[in-house]
Amino acid sequence: MTKTTNQYPVGEKVILPNGNEAPLSKAYRNNDLLFLSGALPFEADGSISDKDIEHQTSLCLEQLEQTLKLEGLARTDLIKLTIWLTDKSDFVGFNLSYVQFFGQHRPARSTVRSELMLPGALVEIEAVAAY
Repeated sequence: MTKTTNQYPVGEKVILPNGNEAPLSKAYRNNDLLFLSGALPFEADGSISDKDIEHQTSLCLEQLEQTLKLEGLARTDLIKLTIWLTDKSDFVGFNLSYVQFFGQHRPARSTVRSELMLPGALVEIEAVAAY
């Protein structure tokens, strides 16, 4: 049996703050699913935001939305998100920005507390979307 797949990386190369190329794709399509790499709260100048959790959450969600648009998808095509917060006391503020972004759309979600790889980041958001 021959398996037919539609697989490819999405987006331009990911460049780290130190200028090195990251060994990952912004997203990867596999048939009818798009797997989006973790979005971190980068400001327009490429620095990690030093603002509050609400702002950082909005930055992450906006980055995911930009990646979705590369494939003609929208935020309502997101079906699963995984969230990492560095401080559980940020959960309420995170949820405020999350609900504002999604409105009535309610994708499946897991949220955990964990240290993140980039200092200053309070949140990282990974997602899966369906075509």
